[in-house]
Amino acid sequence: MASNKIGFTVARIKALKCEKGKSQSIFWDSRTPSLGVRITPTGNQAFIFQTWFNKTNLRLTIGDVNSWSIDKAQTEARRLKVLTDQGIDPREQIADSKAKAKAKRLKGTKGLIIWNEYIEERKHQWGERHLADHIDMARKGGQKITRGLKKGQPSTKQKGILLDLLGLPINEITKDRVLPWLKREVKTRPARARLALSALRAFLTWCSDQPNYRALVDATACDRLTKELPPKQAKDDCLQKEQLNIWFGSVKKIGNPVISAYLQILLLTGARRNELATMKWEDVDTQWHIAMIRDKVEGNRKIPLTPYVELLINNLPRKNEFVFSSLTAKSGRLTEPRKAHQTIIESAGIPNLSIHGLRRSFGTLAEWVECPAGISAQIMGHKPSAIAEKHYRRRPIDLLRMWHTKIEKFILDEAGIPQPKEGEKRLRVVKA
Repeated sequence: MASNKIGFTVARIKALKCEKGKSQSIFWDSRTPSLGVRITPTGNQAFIFQTWFNKTNLRLTIGDVNSWSIDKAQTEARRLKVLTDQGIDPREQIADSKAKAKAKRLKGTKGLIIWNEYIEERKHQWGERHLADHIDMARKGGQKITRGLKKGQPSTKQKGILLDLLGLPINEITKDRVLPWLKREVKTRPARARLALSALRAFLTWCSDQPNYRALVDATACDRLTKELPPKQAKDDCLQKEQLNIWFGSVKKIGNPVISAYLQILLLTGARRNELATMKWEDVDTQWHIAMIRDKVEGNRKIPLTPYVELLINNLPRKNEFVFSSLTAKSGRLTEPRKAHQTIIESAGIPNLSIHGLRRSFGTLAEWVECPAGISAQIMGHKPSAIAEKHYRRRPIDLLRMWHTKIEKFILDEAGIPQPKEGEKRLRVVKA
């Protein structure tokens, strides 16, 4: 920095030239430490600041010499030197200033616009149901209800639970707005309000991590509001072993073989509803009797194909890529088995058994064969709850198969259904 030092004047700066063969030349002000003029071969000149900071060479462009006077450039260089001497990185200060200026321009942007941006960025990490919930929470309403309409209910969908809040500018979604909204929604749809509050908290946290929005958003708007929610009721609907015979008998009478097989496999694998419904033929390994489940916790998991489950799959036609196909559904797969299931449990006299209750039943019935909890949890795709489960248990598929086959045999014995013998060819291709 000692070389090329001159006292800056307008005439001297104007006369400076870039040295031949170099991409740039820098000349330093003899009166102001760290202030220089950078010149390119094309003749462009700019004031720069350079100093030693945190054991590295820090250089910043102050501005074009035609826009900055020498006095102002010297003042700015001194200001930056004071910051670096105090251990402050001026680049961070500049970035904060730019972010605040941008936030000022974005002030008044409606939360719904940013909500859609949030969904677009995060949806690849979400399951199908989670994505549908987020879209549903911000819907305008008025859409015609095409299925599951009960007598006395409105025939059109109401607006999304978060639509009013998201219709506000993002900087106005504060606790003073969220609290009355939550109190109002809890009165009519408490379960939905609980889910919406959780989604809103995650959304605001995401906003607080975005440089464009962090200066606008109140990330604490949802804090300490769970006390406004009613106590969460633990569900306990579950098939008892005494009910298995009549349940299987009723399910096997369902006219739609896809729904019949789907419900039985839900019970015999403990899979989540959408995990099984989205299973494709490419996920079924017929050689090694393994199925790949798209898991919301781990991304995917492998489970054994037990003998009876393979026989059920064997009877399903290959109409498209999905194992549980539907030619009437827009998605091409089974989407709504609840109505058929509700009909059969009512006819069988089994009270209050949801689709998710079949998953709960698998975990409960597994205890009858004294299956280790970690085994059944891994088959079901439960998130590991202990350090040993998270880091030290890597169970081979054959170990899962041994216990899973025992669980299936117990359930089928109670239902009066013979389990296919081991080694029997279990899977064949059935064309539509």
